Amino acid sequence: MQALVLTRNTTLEIQDLPLPEPGFGEVRVDVRAVGICGSDVHGYDGSSGRRVPPLVMGHEASGVIGAVGAGVDRWKPGDRVTFDSTVYRLDDWYSRRGQYNLSDGREVLGVATGEFSRAGCFAESVVMPAHVLYAIPHGVSFEHAALVEPYGVAMHAVRLGATEPGMVAVVVGCGTIGLCLIQILAAAGMRSVVAVDLDAGRRALARETGATHDMDPRDGGEEAVARLCGSLTEGRGADYSFEAVGTAAPLGTAIAAVRRGGTVVLVGNLAPEAAIPLQRIVTQQIRLQGSCAIAGEFDQVLALLAAEKLRPDLLVSRVAPLSEGPHWFERLYNAEPGLMKVILRPGR
Repeated sequence: MQALVLTRNTTLEIQDLPLPEPGFGEVRVDVRAVGICGSDVHGYDGSSGRRVPPLVMGHEASGVIGAVGAGVDRWKPGDRVTFDSTVYRLDDWYSRRGQYNLSDGREVLGVATGEFSRAGCFAESVVMPAHVLYAIPHGVSFEHAALVEPYGVAMHAVRLGATEPGMVAVVVGCGTIGLCLIQILAAAGMRSVVAVDLDAGRRALARETGATHDMDPRDGGEEAVARLCGSLTEGRGADYSFEAVGTAAPLGTAIAAVRRGGTVVLVGNLAPEAAIPLQRIVTQQIRLQGSCAIAGEFDQVLALLAAEKLRPDLLVSRVAPLSEGPHWFERLYNAEPGLMKVILRPGR
């Protein structure tokens, strides 16, 4: 099979690899669409430490089951599926509590660290446990199904934030996950959603995807964002904020935006450490909530896609063959203006 292999930092090559065969409890999925995630781009140059070459990256994908291993009863060849990016054991203590995203020994498709290396989906086929699969509803395309993973990350964050309809939320950072957050929050019935980003194009896209207000944080800094949120809430501040960058300055903005007793959900994951205004958090009883990956939100996202309550078409900048993967990685790595999600199609 053909695969896009990270052979060394910033170098991707199309290679012929053996077709993987499923073992007990596993299936082989013939990949039809796979998105290039921001984490893949950050891992492309080795800076994240989570894409150690040689590696087939890719974890936002969908396809058709090509073969099933022994012990698999629910699925059959020809079924259209998408799948969780986290590979976990069903008997783990965390998995039994519905927190498989935190389970011991978990692995992530297309990720390699010092602890594990698992081949991902920038390939014609990939093998995985049957229990991470989800059926794609009729009418949902492979390209849109490949976006269930980032939408699931957003849905998980919104669930952890314990959001309630009619409230005011802020999203700091309008990359793919931020835009997914905006759509999920709008679908959850937020009265107002404020989008904060440096890029005017992304702010405009945020408006299209459901944001009611937008701000460039350079126009007055975090204090200006806080004032806007106060103007929407009789001076209180936003009920929730979602930080989708993962560095110190956006985190400060997310904290400044919320009211006393508000919730800040941390989704971005770039910087290993960031300073926080401890006294403000304590004296205003602000809740900081980390959000990691997905923990069972796939069915909810698929239902929203099937009901056409999300706009995945607004996230996709280009659909291209897998053979063009090195070209599109380079353009994403160089932060080309206006370029958001690129979806690759494996196949000769």
